Amino acid sequence: MRYTKLPNTDLNVSKICLGSMTWGRQNTEEEGHQQIDFALDKGVNFIDTAEMYSVPFTMETYGRTEEIIGAWLAKTGKRKDVILASKITGPGRGIFADIRENLDFSAASLEDALHKSLKRLQTDYLDLYQLHWPERAVNIFGVRDYNHTPNEKWNDNIAEILERLEGFVKEGKIKNIGLSNETPFGAMRYMEEHRKGKLKMVSIQNAYSLLQRRDDIALSEVLQMENIGYLPYSPLAFGVLSGKYLKGATPDNARVTLFPNYSRYSSNHAIKATTAYNEIAKRHGISLTQMALAFVNDRPFVTSNIIGATSLKQLEENINSIDVRLSEEILKEIEAVHVANPNPAA
Repeated sequence: MRYTKLPNTDLNVSKICLGSMTWGRQNTEEEGHQQIDFALDKGVNFIDTAEMYSVPFTMETYGRTEEIIGAWLAKTGKRKDVILASKITGPGRGIFADIRENLDFSAASLEDALHKSLKRLQTDYLDLYQLHWPERAVNIFGVRDYNHTPNEKWNDNIAEILERLEGFVKEGKIKNIGLSNETPFGAMRYMEEHRKGKLKMVSIQNAYSLLQRRDDIALSEVLQMENIGYLPYSPLAFGVLSGKYLKGATPDNARVTLFPNYSRYSSNHAIKATTAYNEIAKRHGISLTQMALAFVNDRPFVTSNIIGATSLKQLEENINSIDVRLSEEILKEIEAVHVANPNPAA
């Protein structure tokens, strides 16, 4: 395993982070525990979760993933062996409305979300606590273009949010704070407050893969110039970049097969790009999965790559991508496909 310093912290995180959102829906508690044990044996020390998991979200499975992780921590006593991150659910997106009365980052909502997460996780603190998506209306989760009109309702409360989070840091309940599904504007707004003396957001967790590289365009500069960590999620694009859905295949128990509305990486343009990437991998004698993950692992602004799996076989292949280093020839071929068909998934 390789390790990287999470910027502005004393945390050395594994370059591979264990994602957990399938535990409690596609995976049982026992399988979740097996994945944690396997990942730790492979040198992974970083686990990411969220209050709204497992996914797809329902109120019946709300918080279940955190409960599974908490049960593992209680059973093993290995809290100090893992760096643990979670998130508070953002506003809007009506399916989450029953989580609490107000889905926002008010003092009451943060208090409610954080303490429930700590209870489910059976821990006194989180190493990283993240805002799952902004209160502003932004183009995320398959939305390509930014639409300014809804943001006329947003009042800039960045300073207040940071003050609330700082209170939990002072209490020792949170060690570090971060963002998720955030834009260059949002990142720089938080940095503006940091320069005034507020706590710094140490990381941003966004979707990033061979099919979705829009953060290359502007956010990558912010990350590197402001020394903010980057935690890409969905590096296999819901499993599309394993190649298992090519030629119209619908493998049993696979995410897109089970939940066909998860289609943001399955457009004709995305399938065309995936087919081209698969040909590159075959020519060079590696799996598409490992090529896709190795590409993300070694992006210069990536701190830790959040992988997810529903079987130990998948998990092993994903973690072993850390040993794959792509040649200049492969990288040039990848870039040629990207130039011909840039960011086919929003």
